Amino acid sequence: YTKPLPGIIMGGILPFGCIFIQLFFILNSIWSHQMYYMFGFLFLVFIILVITCSEATILLCYFHLCAEDYHWQWRSFLTSGFTAVYFLIYAIHYFFSKLQITGTASTILYFGYTMIMVLIFFLFTGKY
Repeated sequence: YTKPLPGIIMGGILPFGCIFIQLFFILNSIWSHQMYYMFGFLFLVFIILVITCSEATILLCYFHLCAEDYHWQWRSFLTSGFTAVYFLIYAIHYFFSKLQITGTASTILYFGYTMIMVLIFFLFTGKY
């Protein structure tokens, strides 16, 4: 867990597990024209996401500092920011399993907007 890649990969699993179910409903509301009406529960999931990202980053950053690793700054950013990679993998899975998009322009539009969401999510979760 003090190696760079395993620590970063482990740090993103727990926050993604907290938002996994809500992510399905959000993607359905965006791409399948369904109404999203659980905003109170979404706020609760947001708070849980912030707490889990913070705790995972603090814990793994503590392990890096105990191992006298002086490159802890970027690893602490990437630890919870790696949740966005799981978000991207889930969005690709959602595209192939739930959507029936056949056109090239629609596919480019989906993945373009998905990459924007993943980048914003990476920056948001990385700062916690």
